[in-house]
This record gives sequence, structure tokens and C-alpha cells, in this order.
Amino acid sequence: MELGEPSRTALATAYARAYHQVADEPRVFTDLLAGRILGVTDAELAALDTAGPDHPGHAGASHRPRRLFIAARARFAEDAVRDAVASGTRQAVVLGAGLDTFACRNPYPRLRVFEVDHPATQAWKRERLATADITPPDTLTFAPVDFETDTLAAGLAAAGFDRTAPAIFVWLGVVVYLTTSAIDATLDYLAGQATPTDLVFDYGTPPATPADHTALRARAARVAAVGEPWLSYFTPADIAARLRRFGFTHIEDHPAQNLITTYTSLLDVTFPGPHLIRATR
Repeated sequence: MELGEPSRTALATAYARAYHQVADEPRVFTDLLAGRILGVTDAELAALDTAGPDHPGHAGASHRPRRLFIAARARFAEDAVRDAVASGTRQAVVLGAGLDTFACRNPYPRLRVFEVDHPATQAWKRERLATADITPPDTLTFAPVDFETDTLAAGLAAAGFDRTAPAIFVWLGVVVYLTTSAIDATLDYLAGQATPTDLVFDYGTPPATPADHTALRARAARVAAVGEPWLSYFTPADIAARLRRFGFTHIEDHPAQNLITTYTSLLDVTFPGPHLIRATR
């Protein structure tokens, strides 16, 4: 990410969520604020189909598998939040929130949501919310954290997060951009949280075939070109062992392909690589 600039990949993800609302059937995930926070109408989103392969929203049929994955991981995460709330959890932390709108759609009056992100990205989001006339609810607390100069612990403490109470952490579209030491630092922080602690995140796996390797290199080159390179890949066994070292005992690992099929019943959509995890300690 460019110093002092918001995340370009956060913008691309937001466009993918918004475009999914008008372009994909069946719809995996409904987000009525996805387009509003970007300042685009449904008609403008529909017109993106002719915007070409470099448009940040991954418009067009060729990008459908990635859009379905982004929608599936959002639904998976919000379903996990629902389950956590039903079990008594009253705190949710969205790590690397970008332009995610869950906190503004939060249907649980007793759930406090903390959004953690780089200060530049968070300031940009707050501007987008104001421009779209979306008022952040009282249940949302922003926790800006510049990991070059600050820590997650300090940022959440300043925001009033309760380390002694159960929480669910949602960490989407972030892990692949981090070093293993940065990933471990976050897991170490979570290991000190009161139980039960739920964690939902996605991660990238090493390519399994030459074709997967070629596609991965091309995608990695594009995100590296905007200053946000992919740094970490794991096998399911590697990530499970890492989570167990930090005290997570119940681990669900779902290949993105399986979740897309589960949510859509489509058998013709192929999207190898990413996995989604729900882990509990």
C-alpha cells in the first residue's frame, strides 16, 4: 500500500461485492450498502461489464469465480458472527475492514463491532460513509492501527475493546499479504483473549498444477504492482498446526471451491487456491 494512501485491493474487493449484487445469480450474499459506499448505482455497476479486465471491480463473466469467492467468504464470516452472537459473544473485531459494511448493517443490537485498519484506509472509508450519507451506528468503533508504528493490542485497547470477554475476529483478504511473523503476532494476541474466541480468516495455498501456478503468478504480479504483494501461502496441514500452537482446538477448513458450490449449487465454477477457516479456542 502506498504511504498515506488507502488500500487499492480494498477498493477492488468493495467493487466485487457491489457488482455481485447486480450481476450474479444465484446471489450468494446480500449487501444493500455495497454500492452506496462506493457512490455507484445499480445501473452504473451493471455497465461495468464492458469496463475490461483491468477494472477494479473484476467485472464481467471471466471474473465471476473470484466474485463468488469474495461473496462466499463474506457470507461465511457473517454466518459465523451470527453463531457467535447466539452463543453469547458480544464483541466482533474486523481486521483489515476496508470498505466492508457489516458494522453498518449489524442486526445485533448488543454486538459491538471494532474495525481495525490502516489509518489512511480508515479515514478514506469514513469519508466514503459520509459522502454516501451512511451514519455509522453506535455499535461501531473505529480502531486505526498503523502496524509500522503501533500494535493491535494498543489499538484495540485505545478503542475500548474488552480482553476479558469473548470475541469473534474476522480477518478476510489479509493473511496472504502478511509475513509469517506478522501472522503469528496476531495469533499470539488472540491467544490471550478470554474464551471462547472465534476466528474466521482466509488464506492462500501453494499452486497444485502448472496452470494454477501460472494464474497465481499473474494475479500476484498485479497486486504487487499496486504495492500490496502476496507474501504467505500455507497447506491446510501447515495452517492447522500453526493454529493449534496458539491454542485453537476446533478448526474447520473449507476450500473456496466447496463453499461456492455449497452456497450456489453451481458445479461449473472453478476457483482453486483460497481456503476459509473457522477456528475456536
